[in-house]
Amino acid sequence: MATLADVLVALVAALHAYILVLEMFLWQKKPGKALHGFDPEMARATAPMAANQGLYNGFLAAGLVWGLIAADPTGYRAQVFFLSCIVVAGVYGALTANRRILFAQALPGALALAAVLIAQ
Repeated sequence: MATLADVLVALVAALHAYILVLEMFLWQKKPGKALHGFDPEMARATAPMAANQGLYNGFLAAGLVWGLIAADPTGYRAQVFFLSCIVVAGVYGALTANRRILFAQALPGALALAAVLIAQ
């Protein structure tokens, strides 16, 4: 179970690293436009906000990587903390911004969190 938990945590970290790239660097390019569906003017206007969100996603990814490489109990605690942050942020985002966030971010985070808690 510990191996499954590590794999799920790594996948969630990779997802949030991808979101960082998407929101910070690709927001006004084809991949970003496909995600948010904004016209070029709206994409340009919202790019600074998206970059800020991307940076936060990068911190989440970094925290999960730290949790994977740190010795326990620090590694375990970091994983639980950052995955909990992801779940809370995903639920909030689904309620306030877009329901897709629940499935794209909160659900993977919750599955990884459950695996980490069961593996302990």
